[in-house]
Amino acid sequence: MRKKDDTLRDTLLALARKIADEDGLDAINIRFLAKKAGVATGTVYNYFTNKDEILLALTEEYWRQALLEVKTVVKAGSFCAQVQEIFTFLKERIDQSAGKLMSSLGNVETAGQARMVSMQSAFETVFVRCMEQDADIRGDIWDEGFTREQFARFIMMNMVLLLKSEAPDMDFFIRIIRRTIY
Repeated sequence: MRKKDDTLRDTLLALARKIADEDGLDAINIRFLAKKAGVATGTVYNYFTNKDEILLALTEEYWRQALLEVKTVVKAGSFCAQVQEIFTFLKERIDQSAGKLMSSLGNVETAGQARMVSMQSAFETVFVRCMEQDADIRGDIWDEGFTREQFARFIMMNMVLLLKSEAPDMDFFIRIIRRTIY
C-alpha cells in the first residue's frame, strides 16, 4: 500500500472547503472532489472513507483555525471581558458557517463530539492563560479543590451550553464569574 501524502490530503480538504463555500455542503461528494482534484475516485477514498469524514475533517480544521484566530481577538484587560470577547467570537463563527458544518455531521456526530473535546481543552488553556494575566483576580480563591483549570473547564462547559442554546448573550454568566473570582 502506498504511503499517504499529507499534501494531497490538504489539497482535497481545500477543494472540499471551496466546493462547500461555492456550492454548499450538499455538493460535496467523493466523485466530485476527485474530479476537481484531478485524481481517481479511489485516491480520495485513501484519505476519506465517505463524505461524513470529509465534513468532520473540515469541521476540525475550522475550529483549529478559530483557536489560532481567537488569540488575536482577545484584547480586553479583564478576564471577564476576555471571556465575553471569546463568546462573541465563537458565536459569530457559529452563525457564519461553523454551525452549518457542525449540523451536517449527523452520521458522525459522536466522532465529531469526541474530536471537539480536544478543541474545548485548547480553549480551556486559553482561559487559564487569560486568568493568569488578570492581576485583579483574587489569589486566595485557588487551591487544590478549586483550580484555574477546573474553573476554565466550568466556563467552557457553560459557554458551549450557551452557544448550543443560541443564547443572545452571556451577561448573567459573566456576573457569576465576576462574583466568583474578584
